[in-house]
Amino acid sequence: MTRDTNCHDDAQQVGEIPDLLRLDVQLCFALYSASNLVTRLYRPLLEPLGLTYPQYLTMLALWEFAPLTVSELGDKLGLDSGTLTPLLKRLEKAGLVSRRRDQADERRVRVHLTDEGQTLRDRAAAIPLALMCKLPIDPTAAKALKDTLSNFAEGLRG
Repeated sequence: MTRDTNCHDDAQQVGEIPDLLRLDVQLCFALYSASNLVTRLYRPLLEPLGLTYPQYLTMLALWEFAPLTVSELGDKLGLDSGTLTPLLKRLEKAGLVSRRRDQADERRVRVHLTDEGQTLRDRAAAIPLALMCKLPIDPTAAKALKDTLSNFAEGLRG
C-alpha cells in the first residue's frame, strides 16, 4: 500500500502536534523502545540455552524450515549475509548448525541443524509462554499487536 500526496492532510487530522520533532510523538522511537525492552525480557530466558536474541531468531527459522540457504535464511530474518555469516559461524562453533556447500550449486551455502541444534528445540519450547507471562498485555492483545506489526512491516516492504 503506497501513501499518496494527501499524507500530510491525513497527519494533520490526527491532531495538532505542537512540535513534530518531540521524542514522545515519534512512532520510530516507540517501536525502537518496545523492541529493546522485549529483547531484554528474552535475555534471561535465552541465557540457559547459550543463545543471544538474534541467534534465537535464527534457530526459530531453522527449526521451522531447515535446511535453508544463507540467502533464504536472510530473507526470512530480514538480515543481509554480512550480518548473518558471523552469527552462523558462532552457532556452528557452538555445535548447533552446520554449513555446507549446495551440491547442485556450489555458490550456495545450506544451513543444517545438527543433532544438538535439533535437541535444543525441546529446551526452547517453554520460552514463548515464559515471555508471554512477562508482558503487560494479555495473549489476545499480544496476538493483535503482533498481527498489526506484521501488517505494518509488510506494508513497508511494499
